[in-house]
Amino acid sequence: MKPDQPEQPGRPNQGGNGGRDKPPRDIDREPVPPPRQYIAPVEGRVLDPATAIVVKGVHPRSTVYVGPRLTISKSVDVGEKVDILKDMAAELGWRADVEDEDDATRDLPHGVIKIKLSVASRRTTLAPDGWTLLQQSRGKRGTRFLRGVGLDHVIMPSIPLHDANPLHDANPLHDANPLHDANPLHDANPLHDANPHRTGRSSAIAMYAELGHGGRQPIAYAGPRPYRRDAKDLPGRRPVVALLDTGCAPHTWLDTVVDTKVALDGRPIGHTDPDTAPDLRGDLVGPLDGTLDVLSGHGTFIAGLVHQACPDADILAWRVVPSQGPIVESDLVTALSQIAELVRRDAEGKKGGRRIDVLSLSMGYYHETPEDHLFDHTLYEILEDLGRHGVMVVCSAGNDATSRPSFPAAFAPWSDGLGPIPIRTDVVPVVSVGAQNPSRRTDALFSNAGPWVNLYVPGAAVMSTMPGLEGGYQPMARTVAFGRVRSTIDPDDFRGGFGVWSGTSFAAPLVAGWMAADLVESLESRGAHVEVEDRVRRAWDVVERCTPIRS
Repeated sequence: MKPDQPEQPGRPNQGGNGGRDKPPRDIDREPVPPPRQYIAPVEGRVLDPATAIVVKGVHPRSTVYVGPRLTISKSVDVGEKVDILKDMAAELGWRADVEDEDDATRDLPHGVIKIKLSVASRRTTLAPDGWTLLQQSRGKRGTRFLRGVGLDHVIMPSIPLHDANPLHDANPLHDANPLHDANPLHDANPLHDANPHRTGRSSAIAMYAELGHGGRQPIAYAGPRPYRRDAKDLPGRRPVVALLDTGCAPHTWLDTVVDTKVALDGRPIGHTDPDTAPDLRGDLVGPLDGTLDVLSGHGTFIAGLVHQACPDADILAWRVVPSQGPIVESDLVTALSQIAELVRRDAEGKKGGRRIDVLSLSMGYYHETPEDHLFDHTLYEILEDLGRHGVMVVCSAGNDATSRPSFPAAFAPWSDGLGPIPIRTDVVPVVSVGAQNPSRRTDALFSNAGPWVNLYVPGAAVMSTMPGLEGGYQPMARTVAFGRVRSTIDPDDFRGGFGVWSGTSFAAPLVAGWMAADLVESLESRGAHVEVEDRVRRAWDVVERCTPIRS
């Protein structure tokens, strides 16, 4: 189908790079680093290639990582790696201490061991840093001895953050004028100051984060709820879509559809404290102004998109994303390791398993050495395990308007054949999804792109379910006439239950839902066992029907 032709409803625009030549190198730019206050809660640091310690054969690019920490994959000789790191740390005047493994992964095949770095004595030394220790160890012992050791990356949710502040410029009065120069068109310039460099970010792209241009805002929905058939009217069991995000709040559309309490051997997956749930407590961080956090409602919005795309699907939702973001890679690995164990047990007919057909992930990070043999496959090993058991994994491509590969999305097959993961018929591939504008005729300006993005579907100004949150902002005008309250729209009052939002975060769950819908007519009866080879074959058939990927 040609890009300038309207699509059939409910079907994705199959993208890749559309057969076009590889984009110019300047598109493969370094994304603008997140604001310091955004990554400070996880001790995040930005690796700057211009100043980073280098080792022959290792060519780093920028990334964000937890500064005083390294991780070691459980799939390698952990003891050997620990000894190397401890010896090098001592030379630098640091300590490298092995943290207790998370109980959630202690008996599982997947997971990571964390190495905490600290100052060893009172003598003056550099601040302990994971990249420095890793590179010094590689330089002394050789890169092959450090395989399986990596940074603990900081992973970003896939929405345009607009300097991490949806209110723009961190000033709720915005030039001390709530009417902004009394011009609702914002100086008649939707690009805002017409400066594409505005603090290093594109104003045109940042526009997607503003109210009225696709940013999170309430709307009124007057249509019917998605029609969900009774279980007895389905040809087989319901497809199951799993979500790892900010969780899911109560909603009339979702209360009988979404399960947020699935655990492994009684241990919760992700975070479970309701007092820290972004979709239940909208204002958990920042000033005491009542402003909704950047990601409040994110998971509920995603669940609603899956439900719209496949009303007959059951949804499992776990919370790993904080209300302000970001996510630490080791925490994501822990949750995914537990989910992979649920899937493995189900496939083998063991107690405590859970069937999952599709897993949707709306998050990503940029690896510092993706082209090198030093690439840490800890995360992919888990996704590969899921694919080997017939689970389709769908990932958002990211919102930095770059062709630089974002992971885990870039684990998908590349249209130019240069990706890090070869296609295998016995493993269902990862699917990478970029975002389109509402017309479906153009890609969203914020969407990442390149041969590693498999397809593009609506992800800008999409409508979905929202928790009944009410933020600290108020209507611009309010009065009473004839005994009735009149006001302008309250920009953060979501008690109507629906909203509009933008991001590749919301393109991925649409594809996940479409894949689940494609499965409905071919699923076995509830409780019936299906061999792993048949699960993989069936999933591959869905991938080939819904995406350009071919086995």
